Amino acid sequence: MPENSSIPRVPPLAGLCDFEAAQRPGMSVEECVSWHKRNHYVLKRLFELLTARITAEPLYELKTAFAHHAYLCAEHVTALRTRVSEMREPPLGLEDVPHPALELLCNEVLCAPTTEALLWGAYGVLVPALIDSFESYMATTNPLADAPSVRVARFALLELHDLHEFGRKATSAFETTADTLGWVVSLSDCLSAAGGLSGRQAPTSVELRPMFSAKPFEFDPVPKRDARFQDSYNGGVNPEAFLYDERFSPRDKVLMLFYKRLREIDVPEMMASIIQQTIGKKWKYYRDMSRQLWDEARHAMLGEVGFVSQGIDWSKIPINFTWSRNLNTQLGPRDRHAVLYFIEQGLMPRNGKRFEWEVATESGIPLAKLIQDFDWADEVLHSQIGREWYVTEFPDLNTALGYGDRCWSTILSQWQRYLDEGLTEHRNWWPELYRAACDRWGVTPDPAALAFDQTYAEVRADLKAISGSA
Repeated sequence: MPENSSIPRVPPLAGLCDFEAAQRPGMSVEECVSWHKRNHYVLKRLFELLTARITAEPLYELKTAFAHHAYLCAEHVTALRTRVSEMREPPLGLEDVPHPALELLCNEVLCAPTTEALLWGAYGVLVPALIDSFESYMATTNPLADAPSVRVARFALLELHDLHEFGRKATSAFETTADTLGWVVSLSDCLSAAGGLSGRQAPTSVELRPMFSAKPFEFDPVPKRDARFQDSYNGGVNPEAFLYDERFSPRDKVLMLFYKRLREIDVPEMMASIIQQTIGKKWKYYRDMSRQLWDEARHAMLGEVGFVSQGIDWSKIPINFTWSRNLNTQLGPRDRHAVLYFIEQGLMPRNGKRFEWEVATESGIPLAKLIQDFDWADEVLHSQIGREWYVTEFPDLNTALGYGDRCWSTILSQWQRYLDEGLTEHRNWWPELYRAACDRWGVTPDPAALAFDQTYAEVRADLKAISGSA
């Protein structure tokens, strides 16, 4: 670089690197693209397997984590797809399997028979392999010529390290068996046989045989819940009826809002089935649906935080799962999406999400207002996602809404059957929750609110009034 004492000594090369690094031979465009495709393949498979396991995973913290991490993977898949499209003319070959050993590796993790094994496979093998691959890519490529790729890698690493730390803590919560550790070794063999995730290492000659994936993965559509979720068939309280009753105070209604938010854990359980069982869409469809799924899981956690803020043990409240269970077992994926969109549109008028935000605002509880503010914003986004990926399959909006209405009307709530078969007594849990909250607030319960006992069954004729989710 020419010397001139009158020129301010600002970092050269836009701060990307020094001149020595900028002279690094790096890799050709073809080599970069090949490496990107391998990272893309494993990230996409990680997105798919985490999504596929949400519904049947009982542990609430893992349901929500899988929803979050699948969405993060989808974002980084999108970034890689964009970068590859900048480096080569179509066809891009992004749907091709880059190496059979990588396919076996991902199939094995998808088919892991236990939560413990799934955590080890996803967070103990796939995520570290991705971290190592992106770090090696950054150390190999020319940081100036390939600066857009370096940026993609840096952002991916930021969140992959978060996933790795979560996985480290999650796996430590389970007892690791010798069988699982032996299986993990076989996963490492897959990576070695593929020449590492990068494909730039010397591949090993090792005989690879499917273990868990010898039997193809079967998606389980029936939601599972951990032991904290008691009486999940319970339909003994209709929160919407309480929320819209003008006799009750906004402060008391906030408890029902927190319940409605926490109950939204059934939306990821249902949406995971749509994503898993819908084949052949453009990638953006899966990315957008993953974003909505993650938002719904986040809403559930906001409801959880709301109860914690009031000193209320949410596990004492029956968190119903029959909405996701019924949709997953009674409708196909397209019809589930139709119901989802139909319900979302019912939340858009003034008496929907705006009303919930107004109630929270009037309650005097700042956290409730914050939760409903973001919940409202998210649902507007979800309506836009539905317009792009559901409504466009119909001649017009009204036809799409009518189809969703008809699909929703075919769902059998089975309220009485759950009672007859002893699955629930449809206990009215509201008075217990309300008294606990009033004790916390140091106020006397409103007798009318305390006596509230309207059940789902009493509004069974109006399916729209008891949609309850989203």
